[in-house]
Amino acid sequence: MRPEHRHELKTNELAEWLGNLPQWTKENLITIIVVLVVIAAVAVFYILRSSSKNAVADEQLEFTNLLNQLSGSKTQILRAQTQGSDLSYILLQPASNLRTFAQTINNDQMAALALIKQAEALRMELHYRPGTVSEQDLTAQINQAKAAYADAIERSSSYPPLTAKAKFGLGLCDEELGKFAEAEQIYRDIVADPNFKGTIAAVQAKFRLDTMSDYKQKIVFKPSPPEPPPAELLQGAIQIKPADANQPADANLPVDTNRPADVNPDVQVQNNTSEVPDINAPGK
Repeated sequence: MRPEHRHELKTNELAEWLGNLPQWTKENLITIIVVLVVIAAVAVFYILRSSSKNAVADEQLEFTNLLNQLSGSKTQILRAQTQGSDLSYILLQPASNLRTFAQTINNDQMAALALIKQAEALRMELHYRPGTVSEQDLTAQINQAKAAYADAIERSSSYPPLTAKAKFGLGLCDEELGKFAEAEQIYRDIVADPNFKGTIAAVQAKFRLDTMSDYKQKIVFKPSPPEPPPAELLQGAIQIKPADANQPADANLPVDTNRPADVNPDVQVQNNTSEVPDINAPGK
């Protein structure tokens, strides 16, 4: 077959198909619509899936940065304490950032863990403060930590390990407020709950119950002995002269002013040199 005839046949087939297209479209309209909807749904699914993966990766990266910020703050505080400075307050910023992060993400597990870390940062700031924390500051900040733990329990209802960890944190908060009976009840509930069996929080709660009596006692440290005065003060207060070292113990006794100052009066020296044996003389 000549190329001209082949091209003519293809042209006739295309013209015939185009001529029948309106009729074919009308007869298969429903099928065409279904196919187009399926194609559009598949395209949207893949687009959303790709976007969701990117969003989760971004959230994980942000959460990691927040945890690194929290760890770095603790290192700064400890380094400053060795130099006599107080930087405990810098923990409040990562605590605030963690709460904001938890409120803006849809991942419940990640949000619950962020809230738990926020509560730990608030409690940690109190422990790192030098000196005594006022009752007002203690109560206010521990209540903030308890609110964060409660929100974490709500967000982690489908993930028992995080729920147990948040409840254990509530028990620690009650201990720090002196509410030991409430703390014991929280620990008992954690240990008795079968959903928490095998979790780290359950083991910690059991240990806390076994040692609770130790935490209730108030520790009173024995006062340290007074420090001796500096050596400079001692040297300035007591000055011993060579002449004073040979003075008699009783100051009322008469002192021989003609005697040299460095001669002990209790030692009698014989002035007769003839009676002193000559150690170089030959033996008798």
